[in-house]
Amino acid sequence: SCLTLPFPPALNSYYRHVVVRGQPRTLISADGREYRERVKRVVGPVATLRGRLAVCVLACPPDRRARDLDGMHKALLDALTHAGVWADDSQIDALVTLRGERVQGGSVVVRIEPMQADALAMFAREMGQERAA
Repeated sequence: SCLTLPFPPALNSYYRHVVVRGQPRTLISADGREYRERVKRVVGPVATLRGRLAVCVLACPPDRRARDLDGMHKALLDALTHAGVWADDSQIDALVTLRGERVQGGSVVVRIEPMQADALAMFAREMGQERAA
């Protein structure tokens, strides 16, 4: 399946740190909770995917600011879990992220496919052969 979603908030703004009864806690910020709800509205009712998954993300940023691609995964994958796309993002065995062109407002295109049973073994064999060369 393929989904076009809003660009996720930066990891720095996804969490907030508070002290509750003298204990430090990390919570999802208002921006983070709003992002999760926006993704849930876009996804709509969905049958939860089971099994091992491969996910490809095309990240189209909203502006020219420098962005680390790895900083967006937490908010994006958690939002898809919250929307019920999969039971848990620990089902993902392969995650590929590509930087796309800037688009007004930013977006991410997410392609989700069942993981081929032998894909990881084949990749491991290829990597082993490459290291031996």
